Amino acid sequence: MAPFVFFDEVYKSFDSKEVLRGLTLVIRQGEVLVILGGSGTGKTVILKHIVGLIPPDTGRVFVQGKDITDFSENMLIPVRRKVGFLFQGGALFDSMNVFDNIAFPLREHTDFSETVISEKVKEKLKMVGLENIERMMPSKLSGGMRKRVALARAIILEPEALLYDEPTTGLDPITTKWVSKLMRQVHENLKITSVIVTHNIQSAMSVADRIAFLYRGRIKLVGTPDEIMECDDPIVHEFLRS
Repeated sequence: MAPFVFFDEVYKSFDSKEVLRGLTLVIRQGEVLVILGGSGTGKTVILKHIVGLIPPDTGRVFVQGKDITDFSENMLIPVRRKVGFLFQGGALFDSMNVFDNIAFPLREHTDFSETVISEKVKEKLKMVGLENIERMMPSKLSGGMRKRVALARAIILEPEALLYDEPTTGLDPITTKWVSKLMRQVHENLKITSVIVTHNIQSAMSVADRIAFLYRGRIKLVGTPDEIMECDDPIVHEFLRS
């Protein structure tokens, strides 16, 4: 089976700071791949390349076998519709209630009736463990609830892949464990490709099929959680111990 995403020797710098340094990575169709690494190592930059939010300086990015490196904004629209993105802070619209936040992509990209939109919003809220909160404003939600509402919005268009940017940042240990379990459940229910960037080791180990360890702009090691834990690389060991 062809990979969902393939990075081929990707380099990316911002001003004088080199972030990705010849990154090569295969993201398999239907897997949960966790990209693990320290803060500021370029994990989010990888996600942004997948949906064309930023282009590589050199190298190529392929999504479902198509080279999207030089795609225009119009050409990227169908690619982005296939990929849901859960931003680190949730990125909910503070001026909209929960219902309107989740309905927003449907209203922008489909011609569904309001009746159908209402059914789909309720369905996705139930999937993430929230019901009867449609009229609440984001400011009234706890951190864990905001994450779940953002997840419901990310899957409302039923994407083929879901990208998570530090989904457990700012959450307490109990909520982190719950959100990690939810990510795995959503993956299995929707049968999609999931890419999660995080520095949370416990969350990574609990949800991943494979883990890619990012170090100095390159993937240093890829393996199952057990393989990562058992590897003898001193840099990986130091990160895991920290």
